[in-house]
Amino acid sequence: MIVAKKFYVVWKGRTPGIFTTWNECKAQVDGFAGAKYKSFPTQAEAEAAYSGKPSAVPVKPKGATKQAKPNALTQAQIDDMPYQVKIFTDGASEPNPGESGTGIAVYRDNKIDTLWYGLYQAMGTNNTAELKGLHHALIMAKEVLAQGNTVAIYCDSKYSIDCITKWAKGWQKKGWTKSGGEIKNLDIIQPAFELYQQIEADIKIHHVNGHVGIEGNELADRMSIVAIDTKEPALQHYQDTDDISEILALRTG
Repeated sequence: MIVAKKFYVVWKGRTPGIFTTWNECKAQVDGFAGAKYKSFPTQAEAEAAYSGKPSAVPVKPKGATKQAKPNALTQAQIDDMPYQVKIFTDGASEPNPGESGTGIAVYRDNKIDTLWYGLYQAMGTNNTAELKGLHHALIMAKEVLAQGNTVAIYCDSKYSIDCITKWAKGWQKKGWTKSGGEIKNLDIIQPAFELYQQIEADIKIHHVNGHVGIEGNELADRMSIVAIDTKEPALQHYQDTDDISEILALRTG
């Protein structure tokens, strides 16, 4: 007998997110006061329920060819990656545009090492917050490399990653211009790209999906909200608590 696969959404638990087995879900909610969770028959429905957005089926333009979408990284896959230091970065804006902030979570040997929050803007956007986070993650990565350690960055903003690793090279060749309009956020992109070029051969930037239960991403997300709540303009070391469950219980971005 073939058992239909289910997807489990945990809104309130030890680690909120989307899980593909009951055992993973149970580990987050069993014995957790006020746990909130539910199963869904498809990943799309689970993602829509978790984000609070209605699910929609995109319309494929005529003549468009279907391209294989790379599978999203899982927590287990990230844990298995042989980097000594793993830096997770995230940004948030309330509303968008509006007050924005950035969060960073640094892991050493797959254990949380430090959390950072700040880079507050009274009038920013989600993109500026994400770009600032990636820029500062690159600054940290350069320091890690100088210490002789391996490092990778994990970011849930495809826009930010593509700006620095793909598009900036072409924009630079054209004198920092592009056809069809201005390049937004150049004040962040240019210094970040300059730094990326210095360490490109030794650094890997991975895209991760946001709010799917990847601990480092979830912690960076909570730090971005702490940045907005505290209105902290500089990047600060978070020291209120080292209890991960308490931090994950903070409101999300």
